[in-house]
Amino acid sequence: MRVRDELGEVFTDGAFVDAFGVRGRPGISPGQLAMVTVLQFAENLTDRQAADAVRGRIDWKYCLGLVLTDPGFDFSVLSQFRTRLVTHDLQGVAFQTLLDRLVEQGLVKARGRLRTDATYVMAAVRDLNRLEMVGETLRAALEALTVAAPRWAAEHVDAAMVRRYGARIDEWRLPKDQPGRRKLAAQVGTDGYQLLAAVFDGQAPPWLGEISAVEVLRQVWIQQYVRGEAGREVIWRDADIDGEPAGQNQDHLPV
Repeated sequence: MRVRDELGEVFTDGAFVDAFGVRGRPGISPGQLAMVTVLQFAENLTDRQAADAVRGRIDWKYCLGLVLTDPGFDFSVLSQFRTRLVTHDLQGVAFQTLLDRLVEQGLVKARGRLRTDATYVMAAVRDLNRLEMVGETLRAALEALTVAAPRWAAEHVDAAMVRRYGARIDEWRLPKDQPGRRKLAAQVGTDGYQLLAAVFDGQAPPWLGEISAVEVLRQVWIQQYVRGEAGREVIWRDADIDGEPAGQNQDHLPV
């Protein structure tokens, strides 16, 4: 609320005109989406959590200049917005606009400790959403197996894993620092590999691997993780270091 009182409307839609068409139905204000991205990073929220905050939090509505009855938007809009910023090389413009306004108001001093790197902000938000995605994928597979084969699940699914993924991932407070996010990602990856190993063990019913949520888990783990030496270390895939998966139609199992 102080942001709105002190700075007013920080981001104008005109700053993003190159990334958005001028024809067709009016879309969601890119200036508002830019402010949502700043608030999302500041509060360490996933896209789904940020969209919920826009719909349900009075302080966010006030900051964004929205009426209390504004319905908000689907969380996927934020990912699409970031893609447009990157495609049109506008991510730096957004954060520089905020920095300029802070300097004008005397809220930022020379030689202060600042985070103005747009790449860092975008990467942090991306990591939060990747964490939510892999966690929800694993949770969905656990739920599907519990419903389809409750006796098998009770015998082969670790109780700690059940407790860990009992709540939706968007209800978690995810780590703010990158080492914490990577540690959690490795934990989720290890749990997923453990579950896949149990499902595709020769003693398990063959039809377990045909459950759609399990197949999604298998595919997502191929896309999101790699195994270290001797298969013991679980590494969150970094495309720049580990490369992309071999192909969309993967027949091998990540177990």
